[in-house]
Amino acid sequence: MASAPLSIAYAGILTARSAWWGRYAQTPPLPTVSIGNLTLGGTGKTPFTMFLAARLRQHGLRPAIVSRGYGGLQSRGPRLVSDRRNIEMTPREAGDEPVMMAKSFEGPIAVARRRIDAIKLLAAEGLADMVVLDDGFQHVRLRRDFDLLLIDQSAGLGNGWLLPAGPLRENPIAVKRADAIVLVQSFGTTDSGQSVMADILRGKLVLRARLEPSSLTYSDGGNWCAAPLILDGRRVLAVSGVANPGRFHKMLGALGAQPCARLDYPDHYTYAAEDWRNIVAAAGRADMVITTEKDLVKLERLAAREFPLYALHLNVTMNESDEGQLLTLLSDRISRSARARGSASLRGSASLKG
Repeated sequence: MASAPLSIAYAGILTARSAWWGRYAQTPPLPTVSIGNLTLGGTGKTPFTMFLAARLRQHGLRPAIVSRGYGGLQSRGPRLVSDRRNIEMTPREAGDEPVMMAKSFEGPIAVARRRIDAIKLLAAEGLADMVVLDDGFQHVRLRRDFDLLLIDQSAGLGNGWLLPAGPLRENPIAVKRADAIVLVQSFGTTDSGQSVMADILRGKLVLRARLEPSSLTYSDGGNWCAAPLILDGRRVLAVSGVANPGRFHKMLGALGAQPCARLDYPDHYTYAAEDWRNIVAAAGRADMVITTEKDLVKLERLAAREFPLYALHLNVTMNESDEGQLLTLLSDRISRSARARGSASLRGSASLKG
């Protein structure tokens, strides 16, 4: 394998980086739950982040979502993407995923290159009592109270090699850092058997979730609305700018859509007016253009009415037992963490008075 030496070098860099930042890791002012993965894209981190934050809200907590805002042009300082009422940043400023989440999530969302700065902002503004960290498993400079690691049920850990020879962002031994594993089965895919990984997962709490489309999303003057998920026999042009377009196309096929053509752009692609003209030209006799919500948040400002533009809305589900077990664990961990932070705060105040 020609790229194997590069993967070995990459592994060495990761080890040194982890050791360095581990020495300077900081504890955030709010209890923090991290959602992450070991592979490059395609495990449903962002839908799961929204799912979990929504469930925690239903259980009486006030969660906020924090993201690095990949692809955004925001300054190094922390900023609120949404304060629960208004969306304050554009996809170009904040990145596509934070704004996409703000379209659906009813709580606050903040971004910062140093994610602890975003958590400090949320704490200072009194907007949340805990944080769900999107794509935080490799963010070793920030201490978390609970690490959830998502693994694609159908792909597993691929060929077991680190980038660029394989899909792994770090060594599989990193599974040991996780407090729980969630095996995610995506709609339209089958379990290839690679995801069993008995040796790696032995001794870990393993839960299961499904990622599946539940409706179509369309933009009405910037407001997102839901339409019935009826694609069987419809001629569609599929447009995506995601890390794993194959999963998107498998979902469309499983829904019975008839693809006329597909346009795959790079992950986090910034669309321009010329791109929309190319999309319209490629649509030909298609009944509709189907994209992802991550792309819709950028395309909605360009789209005209030549062709209906819709996105697949993906919904995460867990069986009652697994969801209950996860929420019980998290509630307990968050409560203990909040009490510990409160005690530390009191000790700090007492020492200052002394």
